[in-house]
Amino acid sequence: MKVKADLHHRFIEKTAASRQWFERAQKVIPGGVTANIKYFDPYPLVMASGSGARLIDTDGNRYIDYNLCYGALMLGHGHPVIQKAVNEQWDQMGTTVTGTPHYLEVEMAEKLVSLYPGMDQVRFTNSGLEATMFALRLATAWRGRNTIAKCSGHYHGGYDQVLVSVQQGEVDENGFPAVTADSKGLSAYWRENTVVLPFNDWERTEALLIRNHERLGAVILEPVQSGFLPPERDYLLRLREFTTLYGIPLIFDEVKTGFRLGLSGAQGRYGVIPDLTALGKVLGGGFPVGAVGGRQEIMEICSPTEKGDILTLGRSGHGEDVLFHSGTYNGHPSVMAAGMATIRVLEEPGVYERVEQEAFFLRQGMEEILDRHGVPGYTMGDGTIFNLVMPTDKGYRSTNLLQGDKTLRQRLDFALLEEGIYLKPMSRFSLSTAHTHEVVKETLTLFEEGVKKIK
Repeated sequence: MKVKADLHHRFIEKTAASRQWFERAQKVIPGGVTANIKYFDPYPLVMASGSGARLIDTDGNRYIDYNLCYGALMLGHGHPVIQKAVNEQWDQMGTTVTGTPHYLEVEMAEKLVSLYPGMDQVRFTNSGLEATMFALRLATAWRGRNTIAKCSGHYHGGYDQVLVSVQQGEVDENGFPAVTADSKGLSAYWRENTVVLPFNDWERTEALLIRNHERLGAVILEPVQSGFLPPERDYLLRLREFTTLYGIPLIFDEVKTGFRLGLSGAQGRYGVIPDLTALGKVLGGGFPVGAVGGRQEIMEICSPTEKGDILTLGRSGHGEDVLFHSGTYNGHPSVMAAGMATIRVLEEPGVYERVEQEAFFLRQGMEEILDRHGVPGYTMGDGTIFNLVMPTDKGYRSTNLLQGDKTLRQRLDFALLEEGIYLKPMSRFSLSTAHTHEVVKETLTLFEEGVKKIK
């Protein structure tokens, strides 16, 4: 949705350098951005540096950062422990990457297996997108079926198989989620082989699963939708029971929730254990990373030890003998070093409790400010992530952000940018260990100034 030009006026006045960089970028980069998610109207801010909980843009404007690379930076910007770990890895190995197995990937795999109940073995990828894609390949190969089930409104990466019904809201004539393509260039095959489930609605979910269980190769979902809409635990439990009964692999996409809801992610928090788990974001400590972990009998089908691999010259047999998985930079030493350093900090006693306390304090303060100024709005989330919903009616509460007053929320987001709170408009808030109590109190002062401006 476009916001009226007058809402952008002061934003444009303060960010001339970002505008110049964006105009320059548009000449050589489609849309001026290297990922569509980075764009917002009239143009995205171009950041020059970051430290702790703060960012500085190319115009010199300072912000308290609640975007945190879409939640990836659980320790904030430039944490010295991560910098030290990466420098030590370079010093010890004498190179950025060896192209061979190394001790850091073994240590990281052992750590993940110890922390995540649903992991017996682990493989690494270079992004959360690759992780969910690999998890689906493992699950459907193990099950021997190609159709998948996903939830309406859940995002699992920008590839064909899962770019179906990412936008929530459309339903068919029977009240079930509509199966829609969310990108040009998608084959009709993916719509025909995707069952779309209504998150947190077990009655309709069960009806769809009963109707389609024989052709399902996997069920994948975000245990916390978009990272901030919590599940009904009974929904997760029933889904786990059903998939176990019919032998359908259950995949938790914990790219957003991994290490954001505690050391064991959503599965540890809600006590529901999937067959496969996809991780990303926080796991890399600010570097690109992904991981898939799960039950040994499923993970082992990608092992090359018995039947080799399709890229092995002179190999006998067929490509279907082993499930293919590869990647030159999988388990990159620098990334593993940064990730292990991040986990060590998060394992320190009281770390999660403090960050979650600050998140709760911030949410309470924001809701109190909105109420005091007569602006409808409330927060929604769990752990260290939440979002702000601004309903059209002060008394109306919805679990769907899209049903809120998007224009009002965008007006507030631009007012917050002007005050020095960075968040891509309409995005969720993420906190880090760098968001101390003093930073959060400062945020609330700036937040109230922003609310005053939209009145």
